[in-house]
Amino acid sequence: MLAGTEVVLVEMVPPRSTDITKSVEGARLLQEHRVDAINIPDGPRATARMTGMALAVLLQNQVGIETVLHYTCRDRNLLGMQSDLLGATALGIRNILAITGDPPMIGDYPQATAVFDIDSIGLVHLINNLNHGIDVGEKRIGDPTAFFTGVGVDPNSVNTENEIHRLQLKKEAGAEYVITQPVFDVDSLEAFLEQADLGSLALIAGIWPLVSLRNAEFMKNEVPGVYVPDEVIRRIARFETKDDQLKAGIEIAQGMIDRVSGFVKGIQVSAPFGRYQLAVEVAGAMLEGK
Repeated sequence: MLAGTEVVLVEMVPPRSTDITKSVEGARLLQEHRVDAINIPDGPRATARMTGMALAVLLQNQVGIETVLHYTCRDRNLLGMQSDLLGATALGIRNILAITGDPPMIGDYPQATAVFDIDSIGLVHLINNLNHGIDVGEKRIGDPTAFFTGVGVDPNSVNTENEIHRLQLKKEAGAEYVITQPVFDVDSLEAFLEQADLGSLALIAGIWPLVSLRNAEFMKNEVPGVYVPDEVIRRIARFETKDDQLKAGIEIAQGMIDRVSGFVKGIQVSAPFGRYQLAVEVAGAMLEGK
């Protein structure tokens, strides 16, 4: 997936129902604008949605666009994970983002039981073993899998030392690329990178176009791992209408892309509320250069 420079991914959250009409239409729009791949979260914020694996396979088969499948440790035990990953290979999925997963208590069903047999570091180990033809019990599985494995990182973690330590363990376990939380403060990202040793890890910056003041305040106060500086809030708050606030949010996102483009491998643009045309507009300059 990351064979070239300036890779553009767009995030697509699976539907809460069986209807994939909007997802397929969005995927076709993204493909027409030369987006490299669609990044599919796995039950983000502990919500119950269509499994990302199903959506990834459907989009690859019906649209022909590449996908990056988030895979979390929250909902499956170790045996279920291996089964899923073997099945994913047979279904043609090649890109995995290994995620520990949000705890159920922050989602719609706080009474749900979390599994967490392993975390994202253990999951990268598991995938790396499968890529070498070895299962969880160190038995041969025949032909190895061929996953391109990524991980997440929070450059604004309240415990920077621990975040860097975990990133190092993910790299040692076999991770090949890393996607950041949405970037609203490039200086803090650069400061984090000065301390962290990415080595050969390809860095993809998360970009979130804020669509309104309310959206900005929600991201600042309610979304774990996301840091929205007060200056960003003030910049959007200068405008009264939603249209003007959206315009400011797009300009902020495009400014983030301009500033990170010199040192990242690519970007992952979110599409708030399924607004894929908005993601295309934000990534316009990078897409036009393809």
